[in-house]
Amino acid sequence: MKNRTWLALLLVLAIVVAACGGGGGESTTTEGEPSATTAPSDGPGTTGGEPGTTMAPGESTGYTELDQALAGEFEGTTVEVWAQWLPESVEAANFTATLEPFFEATGIEVNFQPTPDYETALQVAVDGGNAPDLAQIAQPGRMHQYADAGSLVALDFFNAEKLEAEMVPAFFELGNYNDSLYGVYYKTDVKSIVWYPVQGFADNGYEVPTTWDELVALSDQIVADGNGNPWCISIESQEADGWVATDWMEDILLRTAPEEIYNQWISHEIPFNHPEVLEAADYMSDIWFAEDYAYGGSTYINATWIGETQDPMFADGGPQCWMQKQAAWIGGFWGANRDFIAENPEALSSEWPIVPGEDVDFFYFPTIEEEFGTPVLGAADMFVMFNDRPEVRALLEWLATPEAAQGWIEAGGFLSPLTTVPADWYTYPNDGLAEMVQNATTVGFDASDLMPASVGQGTFWSGMIDWVAAEGENTEEVFQQIEDSWPG
Repeated sequence: MKNRTWLALLLVLAIVVAACGGGGGESTTTEGEPSATTAPSDGPGTTGGEPGTTMAPGESTGYTELDQALAGEFEGTTVEVWAQWLPESVEAANFTATLEPFFEATGIEVNFQPTPDYETALQVAVDGGNAPDLAQIAQPGRMHQYADAGSLVALDFFNAEKLEAEMVPAFFELGNYNDSLYGVYYKTDVKSIVWYPVQGFADNGYEVPTTWDELVALSDQIVADGNGNPWCISIESQEADGWVATDWMEDILLRTAPEEIYNQWISHEIPFNHPEVLEAADYMSDIWFAEDYAYGGSTYINATWIGETQDPMFADGGPQCWMQKQAAWIGGFWGANRDFIAENPEALSSEWPIVPGEDVDFFYFPTIEEEFGTPVLGAADMFVMFNDRPEVRALLEWLATPEAAQGWIEAGGFLSPLTTVPADWYTYPNDGLAEMVQNATTVGFDASDLMPASVGQGTFWSGMIDWVAAEGENTEEVFQQIEDSWPG
């Protein structure tokens, strides 16, 4: 996945300090089973100490087992939780910190295992009958596989009506499978945004585009002004090359076709190379392969690591490329920030060479066809249950409350799928992103995460690499090959 471990850990720190995701980084891999980790004061691990009163019992939470836990009925029990967040990373530390109030209020210890080589390790544990009680899963397709295998607990005990009323509808629906709730979404990310240099725009009189036509016109103006290339684009990502291109395709399809087409494409009710999908590829070609639009052209796009995509935006002497479509987590990778944080890992955001919200800002990836509203493309992490005990139920129910997210939200780098999180908990940029999600006419989940892994993380990714190499001249051929690869 996205390797370069030493840099990734520093970038996670950068992202959290800047309040910019999650969602982008993936872990490096190691062999073997996950090992126990240190206590919360030193990093992620088992919550411990004397239970306190942070979440003192009071009014009903609306969740049966959580109410019982807050009344002390399960004190002294332990729940094991696995997630893909890297050991010793700030993401893992922040999640551990969010678990402390639960322990303090209930006396239930939580043994959190941040797990390298996550998907493989989890599958091995499940196959060996050693699955954790709860596990984080990013792709709904993985949840479906575990449910089909009979490995997951259907969450029939859950107050689904309450959850549905308090969660962005798309994420509640994605937690359901075969008429049962199997997953509870905890953390989400928004991909439908474009970053730009604030001062550069001001100095040149460039205005933030609000429509596709304005976006193209701005791109043409930047070229005509001799100000370099309008777009910073690349897709090299170690073992996950190509996923940036799939995000673009998905975001455009949500803007050029009905939501039903998007969902039918994901489920293969229509072919992968349906005419609406090919039309979305044409729109994408108009940006990616137009003369002088993309910095470095197709060679740069395919060969440049995603953490370096935007470096020319921050070049000495002014931007050489001006817009980058990427989720909020990219802030930690901005060239001068990356170098600065690598040398000064203790730095606060106010000391950064590039300050999000001041030096750079984002705008909504514009609407293309008005009839399809203002869709948002996103991804998210859910928790699923492998072992059914009252204390496990209580923890999963607690993860569906705003309080379970509050600490991480305040630390930065966290966006909740719950609509009940108070707006004033958020800071830049997640305050704007939360509003964007809640006001979206459609929230489309990352299609490549929902497709069978052999396609979504296989032929779709690799096909886009071939498509870029040919600068879009082989669209029908590539998309037919992806269609032909769809499992029986």
